[in-house]
Amino acid sequence: MIGSLKCECQIFDAHSLKEKRSVVKKVMQRLKNQFNVAVAETDYHDLWQRFEIGVVTISKDKQMVEKELQKVLESFDRYEEFQVTSYEMELL
Repeated sequence: MIGSLKCECQIFDAHSLKEKRSVVKKVMQRLKNQFNVAVAETDYHDLWQRFEIGVVTISKDKQMVEKELQKVLESFDRYEEFQVTSYEMELL
């Protein structure tokens, strides 16, 4: 079972691409360290107040995949630097 999560996010205090990339890099590293997932910035590379992040996990158990992606989504609430504006979860 493969699960993917795509989140579009808005950064509040970024005033340059350098500041945005710092936030995105920190988020991606925390997710990789905290969860059993692969993470990548997937869109809006040239916009400094917006980013899209893709998260993927694999397991033989559908409930485990869904639970892991739900934990990732919930962890975004702890970040003050940005807000998730929309997301899409898919299980294959």
